[in-house]
Amino acid sequence: MTAATSPPLRVALVEDQPLFLTMLQRVLDDAPGLHVVATARSHAEASRVLRPGLAQVVVLDIDLPDGNGISLGVRLRRAQPDLGVLLLSAHDAMDLLLDLPPDVAHGWCYLSKTSSTSEESLVGAIRAAARGETVLDPALLDRMTPRAGSSVAQLTQRQYEVLRLLAEGLSNAGIGERMGITEKSVQNHVHAVYATLGIDADPVRNPRVSAALRLLEETGPAS
Repeated sequence: MTAATSPPLRVALVEDQPLFLTMLQRVLDDAPGLHVVATARSHAEASRVLRPGLAQVVVLDIDLPDGNGISLGVRLRRAQPDLGVLLLSAHDAMDLLLDLPPDVAHGWCYLSKTSSTSEESLVGAIRAAARGETVLDPALLDRMTPRAGSSVAQLTQRQYEVLRLLAEGLSNAGIGERMGITEKSVQNHVHAVYATLGIDADPVRNPRVSAALRLLEETGPAS
């Protein structure tokens, strides 16, 4: 089956603000290859509506009126292990991804409602979540700097830039285009990043996910 004839990616939305929910649904239904199959405005409603297999990705507001979106995501993921999860929050809460249980830690992405997140970033994060990848909010990453003494701090400036773009969800080709270098050069930098961070090929976890989470773990707000 070719990409042109592939069925659209099924997306569910859990958001308690009616206007924002409507805007999200309109943007995603207008995006090629995406289709919103369900919406919910609370933890309880989502628990009733989102049966396993209905959606391939769920977009979750973290702050729901009757519960936490992260706990909902964990429950949904355990019922459907291949479900991608994109968290949206009005607060900078990316570090919550570091507290996810290991059995469900892959395939979670995070975007801030209050950053300069574009429709392109939103759609890209949804597609990445469906592939089991981790994407972090670009505007929030721009404010972060490596912690002294960390493995990330040992990276060269060019390697750190590659790691940050990787964590934004860019492919090697996309990183090369953004940085003005060849895809082969990007591949070499990625391998060097993995070596410095001690990330090995792991059949259980995508190394790009491990690298993104390490970036999140070993950086903090720039002073």
